[in-house]
Amino acid sequence: MTAAYKNNDMVAFGDVNLQEAPIGGPYSAGAGGWPTVRYFNKETGVAGAPYKKKTDGSMCDELGKDEYMTQYVTEYSMTSACALSSGESCTERELEFAGKWKGKTADELAVQLTRLRGMAGTSMKAELKQWLGMRINALTQLAAGAQAPKAEL
Repeated sequence: MTAAYKNNDMVAFGDVNLQEAPIGGPYSAGAGGWPTVRYFNKETGVAGAPYKKKTDGSMCDELGKDEYMTQYVTEYSMTSACALSSGESCTERELEFAGKWKGKTADELAVQLTRLRGMAGTSMKAELKQWLGMRINALTQLAAGAQAPKAEL
């Protein structure tokens, strides 16, 4: 199992050999062929939900491409790879959003973060959920910068 932490959230990847460690219950492990890729979050509960392919290719070929694997992880984990300090892996939309919030006080950022995090558990379309995660990531980075002690001259 591999785990990655970002913004106090964890994304974990695991590999299970069902011959050695069979999984019982309603989990449908192996249904639909191999590899079986499932994601788990508050909405899916312990049963999880299957990965929905985006191409006609095989799942291992599709997820073997960085573009699709990154999209899958960001979509279902509600995270973003955007690093505002360098602009690396940021979309134009993320940078524009961050620009509107740059310079706000730590309190203003905290209020907005609380509001957005409260929306995270609600039902919404996948694109909106992804955009919500991107905004939370941007505001978290801005809040960390707003709370960092300033060096005296």
